[in-house]
Amino acid sequence: MNRHFLRTTRQIAGLVVALSLLLTPARAISTWSDALMPMFDTTTLSDIKRRDFLEIATRNTPATFHEGRQGPTGFEFELFRRFADDLGVSLAVEDDQHISDVLNNVSTGRTDIGAAGLVLDPQREDVIYSQPIMSMQPMVAYRRGMRAPKTIEDLDGLDIGTVAGAGTSRVLHELQKTHPSLTWRESPDLETTDLLAMVESGKLDAAVVYAHEFKLSRLFFPNVARAQPIGEPVSLAWAFPARTDPSLVERANAFIDRMRRSGDLEDLTQKYFGHDDYLEYVGARRFISQARSNLDQWLPDFKRAAIENGFDWKLLAAVGYQESHWQPGAVSPTGVKGLMMLTRATANHMDVDNREDPQQSIDGGARYLRYLHDRIPDKVAEPDRTWMTLAAYNLGLGHLYDARRLARLQGHDPDQWDSIKEMLPLLQESSWYSRVEHGFARGNVAALYVRNIKRYEEILNWVERSQHQFSSLDRATVSNTPTAVFETIPPVP
Repeated sequence: MNRHFLRTTRQIAGLVVALSLLLTPARAISTWSDALMPMFDTTTLSDIKRRDFLEIATRNTPATFHEGRQGPTGFEFELFRRFADDLGVSLAVEDDQHISDVLNNVSTGRTDIGAAGLVLDPQREDVIYSQPIMSMQPMVAYRRGMRAPKTIEDLDGLDIGTVAGAGTSRVLHELQKTHPSLTWRESPDLETTDLLAMVESGKLDAAVVYAHEFKLSRLFFPNVARAQPIGEPVSLAWAFPARTDPSLVERANAFIDRMRRSGDLEDLTQKYFGHDDYLEYVGARRFISQARSNLDQWLPDFKRAAIENGFDWKLLAAVGYQESHWQPGAVSPTGVKGLMMLTRATANHMDVDNREDPQQSIDGGARYLRYLHDRIPDKVAEPDRTWMTLAAYNLGLGHLYDARRLARLQGHDPDQWDSIKEMLPLLQESSWYSRVEHGFARGNVAALYVRNIKRYEEILNWVERSQHQFSSLDRATVSNTPTAVFETIPPVP
């Protein structure tokens, strides 16, 4: 279990608590925390504001909370971070591994809120739930090459897995009442990505997961397909100790309601779970396949160029794929050449003698990206600065400056990438490009170019993180007998 003290709108007083824990003997910590249990069990909103941090129990998963390139991220993290901002306090986040751990910490009053992909369960008496945050639809994911299960009866005889305690198991138990032959295996020790990896590798035939989590992860499991929705949708909610201060729950409900009415909750949902375009999916599958077969030969060059120029190698690799699919001999109709598709002028500027030499191309492309990056105004912060650099790599620094001018003309912030990507397509409209210095540009292409590179880099980041995770999983669990991990739910006699 990891604890993260995160400053939001104010200085975090919780750092003092962290230091005191580090400097206190283990036995004293245990006694001290036991003595404070009654206080935590009845923590009030005033207590939270007085101590200046909100204690959140969550899970380390793609859909909830994890460390991204720019720091903590995830759908629920963004939501409870905004709630902490609303309260005017900081965050102390404990990312427990399992749903049962989160609910136990909530029910015993060790934490203020559980926000961990929890399903609203009116039958539980030891916790109080917020109003619903979003709907979650259970579905069946199966291994490609099998006959797609289209009915509940088609699930008979399949080796099916699900996460215990996540709500999908409860749905299966409900379905078993009308289909007694239904059987499956469940475990509290695995997450959705673990189940999809087991389906991908043939260790399971199918898994029952939530549609939004499948959508978030399916790019990384090309041999896993969506079959059918199963059961009725359930509701995502936050959990509070049963004896908690009602005003905290009321404040959370009011916050969720404001997020919904303002459209911010829908925007957040779309940001994390809304992208499901088939062509994008096919392109991502192709990218993963080529990364596995072609990237290794250029990896040392990308890593060396990244170190020398202050970039992440995965960003450079993503640019190389977007430009040429990592083909050193690539040539465009306009004469742009090489793995990083350098123009003759750019190659001369970067002292690249042979654009078709992959080492020279990668080195020259990385140095050119650094050159552009350094010419973005200093007030532009990351990651917006990098996205603007990529746009400039595609259509030229002058056209990027023109897009920034259009942003100012329309009253938008020219230092935000979200503003610039909306302005870029205007460079194709005469009523707009006639008002800027460098004229017409294929701005919509540049916006798509940056979006694709962001997605490719995200996939490479995920692959790098998952390599250790899945190798550990194979050693620790999957290679063992199923009973060491799963509880089998038998058919009803």
